[in-house]
Amino acid sequence: MPVCVLTLLALREPLQRFLSALTESKAAPLVIARVVRWIITPTEVSASHLLTQDPPWDILLILPGSKGLPKQLRMMARAEWTITAGIPSRIVSSFHTANNRYLHPKPGDVPLLTGSLDNKPLVAGSAQSLELTEELQEWIRTYGGEEGGGAVSMLNLLAFKEGKKAEYMKYGKAFANSVGSRRGGKAKIVGNVLSCSSSPPGVTEWDEIALAHYPSIYHFADMLASKDYQEANHRWRVDSLKDTFILCTTELNLPIEDKTNAKL
Repeated sequence: MPVCVLTLLALREPLQRFLSALTESKAAPLVIARVVRWIITPTEVSASHLLTQDPPWDILLILPGSKGLPKQLRMMARAEWTITAGIPSRIVSSFHTANNRYLHPKPGDVPLLTGSLDNKPLVAGSAQSLELTEELQEWIRTYGGEEGGGAVSMLNLLAFKEGKKAEYMKYGKAFANSVGSRRGGKAKIVGNVLSCSSSPPGVTEWDEIALAHYPSIYHFADMLASKDYQEANHRWRVDSLKDTFILCTTELNLPIEDKTNAKL
């Protein structure tokens, strides 16, 4: 199984300067994305490393191979956090082509919203169980108005309770077959965590990574506000996780080619 390195960066240099240096380097990331905000914050695993950046993280990179970011690019960051993960070769080999379809859909490819935001949306007091809150709903309105209706990519890190992975897999199946897919949600990268920069040597505290695509932040909110999603969420997802986080990002369109000349 191919190895990839996921990196979060807090930059010391201006974003455009870093992106220019990245374009000029030999690095060829699968994903380069701007960090937007936390949706769910970790409560235990890696929390002291992930939640102490002020200002917060700027960039998410996912690079194939085990080397990670070149030294000259790492020197442009004031902080970094990395995960090494095994990602199936079928995902890595076809990723650029598939991702281009997600980020640049043809007319008719994006499903309509289901209306759950309009008809008494389900609202909770906290987003930590992946539920819509009044604060999150207001932020989505503001962000959607300022940033437009473009795609978002949600970075998920998962740490399972002992013996609960099978339950989470039932949630994953429901997401792929109905409650996520009907809103255009797709888990476009999934993988098993091999190591983490904030964990002790030889200890794997996180179990899996997933990068989920949504056609817009409104599609994501439509899912959270719906009865069908929350039934699956609370039946299989919430109680299966020891810890998790979700970070909202938007992918950047750099002229970086893969081996088949497909561009991000």
